[in-house]
Amino acid sequence: SAQHSWRSVLDAIKQVETGSGSGINVRGDGGRAFGPYQIHKAYWQDSRVPGTHARCLTDRAYSERVVKAYMRRYAPAAAARLKAGTATLLVDCARIARQHNGGPRGHRKKATLAYWIKVKNEVTR
Repeated sequence: SAQHSWRSVLDAIKQVETGSGSGINVRGDGGRAFGPYQIHKAYWQDSRVPGTHARCLTDRAYSERVVKAYMRRYAPAAAARLKAGTATLLVDCARIARQHNGGPRGHRKKATLAYWIKVKNEVTR
C-alpha cells in the first residue's frame, strides 16, 4: 500500500475544510474556525506554536505548523511517520484526520468517521 507524508494529508484536510481555493480569510463555525484548515482557538492554543490564532486566518504555512505541532502532541507516532513519509492510510492518516476534526480523542469518536471518509477520498484521489 502507498505510504503517506504530511503533504498528502494536509492537502486532503484543506480540501475538505475549505475546498480548492486558498482558504485564506475563510471563517467557519460561526466565525470561530480560521483559515485553510479551519483552526479553532483551543486547537491553536493546544499546539503551543508562538504567534496568534488570528494568523491561522491568513497564513497557510503557519497553519500547517500549528497542525503539525498539535499532532506531535496528541498523535506523536503518526506525526513521526508522516514526517518520515512512511505513514499508513488507515492508521496514521485516519488518526490525524479524526483528531483534527474531533480533538485529542477524536480518533475514538463515531462523529469523526464521516469526516475521515471525506479526507480519505481526497488522499486516495
